[in-house]
Amino acid sequence: MAKRAKGVSEAVVGGRGAKRVRAGHPWVYRSDISEMAGEAGDVVRIVDRGGKFLGMAFANPRSEISLRVASRREEEIGERWFRARIEAAVEYRKSLEIDTSAYRLIHSEADGIPGLVVDKYGEYVVLQIGSAAVEERLGVVVGILEEALSPSGILLRGDIASRRREGLSQEIRVLAGDVPEGVVVREGGVKYMADLRGGQKTGAFLDQRENHLAAGRLSRGRVLDVFSYVGGFALHAAKNADSVEAVDASGPALEAARKNAELDGIENIAFTRANAFDLLRERSDAGEVCDTIILDPPAFAKSKRELAKARKAYKEINLRAMKMLSAGGVLVTCSCSHHLSRGMFEETLRSAAGDAGAAMRVVEWRGQAGDHPEVLAIPETSYLKCAVLRRM
Repeated sequence: MAKRAKGVSEAVVGGRGAKRVRAGHPWVYRSDISEMAGEAGDVVRIVDRGGKFLGMAFANPRSEISLRVASRREEEIGERWFRARIEAAVEYRKSLEIDTSAYRLIHSEADGIPGLVVDKYGEYVVLQIGSAAVEERLGVVVGILEEALSPSGILLRGDIASRRREGLSQEIRVLAGDVPEGVVVREGGVKYMADLRGGQKTGAFLDQRENHLAAGRLSRGRVLDVFSYVGGFALHAAKNADSVEAVDASGPALEAARKNAELDGIENIAFTRANAFDLLRERSDAGEVCDTIILDPPAFAKSKRELAKARKAYKEINLRAMKMLSAGGVLVTCSCSHHLSRGMFEETLRSAAGDAGAAMRVVEWRGQAGDHPEVLAIPETSYLKCAVLRRM
């Protein structure tokens, strides 16, 4: 029998919380805790009301998610523990044989370190920390990353919403070495500039990498890329398409996309600043036809309360796109809304196809890239849906 960790506080979890932990989910909500000792950033033992050990967890009484299970064994959560988890994550990424210089190295709970995200952009590393416990051990984490990766610089992107919920400061700062504003990275056969300090997430949508590559292989003829951001899909589509039109409501995003096209020597992309809903409605009403359409909108449903409105929005853009597709044309359509399940998304697409009068064949269902692993017992790790459909 493992020895009880010395000097560690304890949290008693009620029946619902204990059942959740035993099922493999790492989160325990404040409402499911009967008793709790310890402060924000502490590591605590979790037990059920009968005193049976459930796991070691990162604690934060200030947060709605007050406990995050870090280990299901009775063990010390110290430097040795972090080193083992980080080294395992590095080895797992090596096994994926990723064809890029930018990828996710540590994916929080999916790599066994709740609240820690680490992305690698060439010789630079960017961290996101959404756990007070990891923040308190930041020096240990940075030291291990320096030993394992020998990066030129490590940056903290501490501007994520989860930090506010954990009571952590909002800040962007260099933790080690020097980090430029942006860095050119390679993704398959294209290059782009990742904005490490001001870009979405840690600088780019790394979770879409494999979908970018797949869409590029499928793209033919006239391509319409809506919600293009800085051109992730458009750049790959342009390799095989006759022409690509990248549409986004953000002028700065389109300017970044234009510069990325110049970086790659791509000349068959046009850039249009427009509201996606208005453009799709006007183009479909006018009878315009495209051979490939890509839809990668932001999360329309950031909470369960927004689901009904979000489903209407997803249906609208997909209905319009389906109407515009040529016979044999391909639609690559995505949703990054966790609260919209794959089943809901599929039902929404089915409804859109029916109203559009378009018979659509399913080519494949895709998700986030392999360096953003899903954990069976944690539905939140399965958030990105990508359907590839072909008009019959």
